Amino acid sequence: MGAFLSLNNSRAGMSEPLDVSQNGTCKRQKLSSCLSEENPRLIPSLPDEISYQILARIPRINYLNVRLVSRAWKAAIMSTELFNTRKELGTTEEWLYILTKVEGDKLLWYALDPLSRRWQRLPQMPNVAFEAESRKRLASLRMWNVVDSGIKIADAIRGWLGRKDALDRKPFCGCAIGAVDGCLYVLGGFSRASALSCVWQYNPVLNSWNEISSMSTGRAYCKTGILNNKLYVVGGVTRGHGGLTPLKSAEVFDPHTGIWSQLPSMPFSKAQILPTAFLADLLKPIATGMTSYRGRLFVPQSLYCWPFFVDVGGEVYDPDVNSWVEMPAGMGDGWPARQAGTKLSVTVDGELYALDPSNSPESVRIKVYDYQDDAWKVVVGEVPIPDFTDSDFPYLLSGLLGKLHVITKDANNNISVLQADVQNHFTSLSSASLNSSPGAHPESAEPATAFEMDLWRVIATRTTGSSELVSCQTLNI
Repeated sequence: MGAFLSLNNSRAGMSEPLDVSQNGTCKRQKLSSCLSEENPRLIPSLPDEISYQILARIPRINYLNVRLVSRAWKAAIMSTELFNTRKELGTTEEWLYILTKVEGDKLLWYALDPLSRRWQRLPQMPNVAFEAESRKRLASLRMWNVVDSGIKIADAIRGWLGRKDALDRKPFCGCAIGAVDGCLYVLGGFSRASALSCVWQYNPVLNSWNEISSMSTGRAYCKTGILNNKLYVVGGVTRGHGGLTPLKSAEVFDPHTGIWSQLPSMPFSKAQILPTAFLADLLKPIATGMTSYRGRLFVPQSLYCWPFFVDVGGEVYDPDVNSWVEMPAGMGDGWPARQAGTKLSVTVDGELYALDPSNSPESVRIKVYDYQDDAWKVVVGEVPIPDFTDSDFPYLLSGLLGKLHVITKDANNNISVLQADVQNHFTSLSSASLNSSPGAHPESAEPATAFEMDLWRVIATRTTGSSELVSCQTLNI
């Protein structure tokens, strides 16, 4: 009897797993849901602190896929806690962000991970022109209905006379780009000939765009710079009754407070000493660049009467005393300029570099500013930039991973990112110059072509179709 009961108990014990196997899927789902509710840890049996350290060591290029594991992992990937952990562990990654413009003035962003050499396309920017104008349109809808026919007639007359402004036909153009505190910023621009003050921010943690506090002044083609983890904006143009009006004003954005603050306007001191009132009325002062260097902001300036530009040196903003002073003469006079008088420069490892097109793609050079001698000196005598004259901006300059990079686009619509170890190259040139004649001009020595070609290395390429290079920034998060 005891043996019989024992046998039945053993059979009963064996029958339970059979029931589990028959309904295994359903019970496992219930069990996993219970476990997730009772144990909401990112990785079971591990404290979330350790889990965050594990996730922080995963290359950021994989985060879009890691977000698909679970809702908890998606929340972790999109949290500031994870990226703060990356800073603490020293696992932050510096990426290159390139802005391009396609047909219809549509702006597209691409991000490059230089280590994996893989690209990511950013979410499309909101319709900046529509968002900026929608408020005005809602407020004046009735008036537009009344005068719509008159506007069409006026446009037709201006079209017959050939005096219709090209800006009226552009939905959005002339925005400025900046990067500070781990985010990208798109500022101002023209929308249907109206200067915008709106600012859009791209947060790579959330992988999304959102509108933030507007600038105090609507401006297009303004210049931006980063200093002390703040975003500075100077100059640009606005649309007045008499056409385009240059701006001397400046302002600064603090990403921690989200507040814009006014700065002293640029004096444009050299523009005030023109010989005649006629020239003063004809030539308009404009900021043609801005770079952060040695704890101050350097703004080269020009006088323009489209399409002519005359360089007039520049001015320097010192945040410690909140004032402008005149730029050193050698720096302003020798600052290389590209098309439309704009100055393309970047600071890498404390050195200020500029790209000098020299009016020909075959003779593009890299110059470095010598602070002690107040002079620009050639450090790279030949840059392998393709001859692509159809584009207004066939190249960009960037400092990435502590090295100088040139971004180019060829006639086959291929974007190439070229890397140069200019610092070591500059050291070699300095050593060689010690053996040269003491009376040689700083720009007279031309390095050997083979040596120049060995200097450059293509780290990434991408086909973007019919597009133009607009700007580039770097983010280290």
